[in-house]
Amino acid sequence: MNAAPADQLRLLDVQALDVRLSQLDHRRSALPEHAELDSLAKDLAQLRDLLVAAQTEESDTAREQTKAEQDVDQVRQRAVRDQQRLDSGAVTSPKDLENLQREIASLAKRQGDLEDVVLDVMERRESAQSRVTELTGRVSAVEASTEESRARRDTAQESIDAESAGVTKERETVAASVPADLLKLYEKLREQQDGVGAARLFQRRCEGCRLELNITELNDVRAAAPDAVVRCENCRRILVRTAESGL
Repeated sequence: MNAAPADQLRLLDVQALDVRLSQLDHRRSALPEHAELDSLAKDLAQLRDLLVAAQTEESDTAREQTKAEQDVDQVRQRAVRDQQRLDSGAVTSPKDLENLQREIASLAKRQGDLEDVVLDVMERRESAQSRVTELTGRVSAVEASTEESRARRDTAQESIDAESAGVTKERETVAASVPADLLKLYEKLREQQDGVGAARLFQRRCEGCRLELNITELNDVRAAAPDAVVRCENCRRILVRTAESGL
C-alpha cells in the first residue's frame, strides 16, 4: 500500500486523538465517585435494613405495651370491685370474707407483676425508639452524601463528555483527510493492537511496541519509497517515518 508522507503523518494525528479519546473513556470509568457511590449504596442498604428491623421492634413493643397496660387495667378494675364489695359489708360469711380478702391480695400481687411487665416493655420500646431515631439520622446523612457524590460525578462526567465531543469532532475532521484505504488498515490494526494502529519511528525505535529495529529492518525501511506504507516487523503496526526516525 502507498500513501503520501503527509497522509501518513496525519494518521499519527488521528492516532493521537484516538489515544486521547481512550484516556477520556478511562477517566470517565475511573472517576472516584463511582467507587464512592457503590460504597454508599451498600451502607445505605444495610442501614435501611437495620432501620426496618428497629421500626418493626418499636411497633411490636408498642402493641405489647398496649396489651400489658390493658391487662393491668383489668386486674385493677377487678380489685376495685372486690374492695368495694368488702367495704360495703355485703359479704358476711367468714369463709366468703376470707376468700374475698385472699383474692384481693392475689390481685394486688398480680397487678404488681403486670406493672413490672409494663415497665420492662416500656424500656424496650424506648430503646427501639432511640434506635429508630439514630438510624433515621444515619440514613438521612448517607442519602445526603449520596446526592453530593452523584452531583460531583455528574459534573465530572459532563466535563469529560464535553471534551470527548470536541476531540471526536476534531478526529472526524482529521480522519476525513486520510485516504480511505489507509484509514481502513489503521482501524483494523488499532482494533487488533490495543487501540494503537500507527506508531512513529523515532530514533530507530517503534513507538508502538517500544522495540528498536535491527539493522536488516532499518535497511528495509531506508530502501522503501517515501510513499510506501511500512509496517513494524515486531508488532505489525503502521510505522510512520519522520525527520527524527534516525534513518
